Amino acid sequence: MTADTLYAGRARPAGRRLPGPRHFFTPAAVAVVLIALYAWVGTLELDSIEQRSLNGAVLLAKAVEHLQMTIAATVLVVIIAVPLGIVASRARNRFIAPVILTVGNLGQAIPCIGLLVLCTFLMGVGFQTALVGLVAYAVLPVLRNTMVGVQQVDPALIEAARGMGMTSGQVLRRVELKLAVPAILAGLRTALVLTVGVATLGAFVAAGGFGELIINGLKLNRMPVTIVGGVLTACIAFLIDWLGGLAEDVLKPRGM
Repeated sequence: MTADTLYAGRARPAGRRLPGPRHFFTPAAVAVVLIALYAWVGTLELDSIEQRSLNGAVLLAKAVEHLQMTIAATVLVVIIAVPLGIVASRARNRFIAPVILTVGNLGQAIPCIGLLVLCTFLMGVGFQTALVGLVAYAVLPVLRNTMVGVQQVDPALIEAARGMGMTSGQVLRRVELKLAVPAILAGLRTALVLTVGVATLGAFVAAGGFGELIINGLKLNRMPVTIVGGVLTACIAFLIDWLGGLAEDVLKPRGM
């Protein structure tokens, strides 16, 4: 029996599963909520203040500002947290790891609004101030999950890779990081949802977003404005969490 015959007789790895009906439940539910919200607002007699806040141009601008804060903060979190997580995962850095985790935990140890106030004292108000606060708050989940994901790779696989002649960098890129992808993506998914929620506080530092609708509605006693801002923020959070779940299914290594 030839090697080709043996290989042909082996079970081939299953391909990635296509999105099923369960994958579309979240966007369908969000669509129903948005339609219901639109219909409800349409039944209200809005005054001039509410009309200036609840129109398509304003809502689109606030959505763009909110997503800009979220995406920019997430990119910076990945750039900062993944390398630090790799450094903290190394046995030779066991004395540095607690320091890295402590620094990463500072953002969540300080209340969100307090963190933004501190950033305001140092940097003034604006998009950059909100961005620093969001990054500090969201860095811990990605940092910890990267560290845990790399540490949980089977040492036998690492030794086998080294036995094949791979360098340390190749082992990290081709083995450890690939196998840690599910854990890293789970941390990134958590960070994204946290960032969407905390980004509403960016309104306090003149960074825009749906937080402005919520705060203005509360200040001016216009509950429709507050409700619309809150519901739209929640819808973005659910959609981003849904996209994160799809990314986990697509990017995780086969067989895991």
